[in-house]
Amino acid sequence: MRTIRDIRDSLPDDQRRHFDAELADTAIEALPEMLHRWVALSNDGFEEFLLSRPFEGMEFGARSYDEQPDAE
Repeated sequence: MRTIRDIRDSLPDDQRRHFDAELADTAIEALPEMLHRWVALSNDGFEEFLLSRPFEGMEFGARSYDEQPDAE
């Protein structure tokens, strides 16, 4: 990404509002750090990972020791 517009366009709509608000309140000296953080957020792939449904078909909440036969 080479421009602020590139960063902004790569974000989902809900994050774009947060980006705009933070950008408006960020001091010029802190701008590189702020932009670097948002570039990392927009490129981390976490949202795509979740949308790919990596846990489909898995059951959660059971523990291996829950299925032990009664000791009585």
